[in-house]
Amino acid sequence: MAPAVRVVAILLLEFVATCVQKDISGIDPKFSAPVSNVTVPVGREGVMTCTVQDLHKYKVAWLRVDTQTILTIDTLVITKSERVSVTHTEQRIWQLRIKDIKESDKGWYMCQINTDPMKSQMGYLNVVVPPDILDHQTSQDMTVPEGSNVTLSCVATGVPEPTIVWKRIGNEGTLSIVEQAGTGSPDGSVLNILNIQRHQAGEYHCVASNGVRPSMSKRIMVTVDFVPIVKVPSRQFTADLGQSVNLECYIEAHPDPIAYWSKAKEDVIRYPGIIEEKQFSDNSFSVRMQITIQLRKQSDFGYYKCVAKNAQGQVEELVKIQKRISKITIQDEPPTMILDEKHPNSIAAGTAVSRQNKFRELVLRVENSSASMVRPQFGLFLLMLLAMIGS
Repeated sequence: MAPAVRVVAILLLEFVATCVQKDISGIDPKFSAPVSNVTVPVGREGVMTCTVQDLHKYKVAWLRVDTQTILTIDTLVITKSERVSVTHTEQRIWQLRIKDIKESDKGWYMCQINTDPMKSQMGYLNVVVPPDILDHQTSQDMTVPEGSNVTLSCVATGVPEPTIVWKRIGNEGTLSIVEQAGTGSPDGSVLNILNIQRHQAGEYHCVASNGVRPSMSKRIMVTVDFVPIVKVPSRQFTADLGQSVNLECYIEAHPDPIAYWSKAKEDVIRYPGIIEEKQFSDNSFSVRMQITIQLRKQSDFGYYKCVAKNAQGQVEELVKIQKRISKITIQDEPPTMILDEKHPNSIAAGTAVSRQNKFRELVLRVENSSASMVRPQFGLFLLMLLAMIGS
């Protein structure tokens, strides 16, 4: 017998049985509780419950309202779907069960009692879908130059429609909402970062949630390239010939820079004692370069350059090594005898000073001269003094 014919036959038999039972018992069945609306995540099992009393020989059927499809009659499953089943408890609680719920199962379902006239009530099966981020429409890892404008996009589906929040991995490794300063709103499918700086590099996460677990998250790695930064602890050293001087410089850059020491306009210094330490942290390369300069000859003094360059540019810092100057004693000219102011025509025995000390010595003599010196003598002394200074 064809399935459609079989269903019709079953329904006719049920109808006859119902009429006979009604005539014998005279009891009319009824619903004792409404069919509750149900919300089920996709992939789970959905259960619709119909509660009746005084059913006796009447039958309960489940139908899909929008398609007018009969799913079950009594304990018999009419639909061909293997996901559908029906259970009952003491002929009172009838449950329609749908395994592996699909989004297409959403809709109104009717519980019928085949009385005359037919009694029925409906319940809504709502199917919710957890968020899913569409990878091909969402931004991928990117490398951008410092100062550029960056747009991150994140597209997600789900029922109900997901809300997207942008978060970022902080210095302590924790996930926190993106600060709005210098960016677009952290809520929304698009995040705009204006004039991005090196400290804004790192892991960005778009988190999609709609109240249905689990939430979804995608990581987008943003790398910022920038011109190297070169720092030297000291720009000038003073040393003697034969000594050695340790030069240091610190470099920060991305991408990985080429770093070296050179002297003035000469080639790269390739001393065997060069120390280079390099590590990657905070989304940039840190380089420490140390070199020991042996001052064996005069040409080893002068300017040295710490140079760092990458695809974004080249930066250098100068360090000067200068030769220490020894102390020089400046001697006076040979002593010159001077006249004693008290005896203009004689030479003061044992009194001798350099030409540079003439004025100082004579002033002292004037200051120590007797207060009883008459003015003519003092005037004559001043004339002699001026004559000696001029000589």
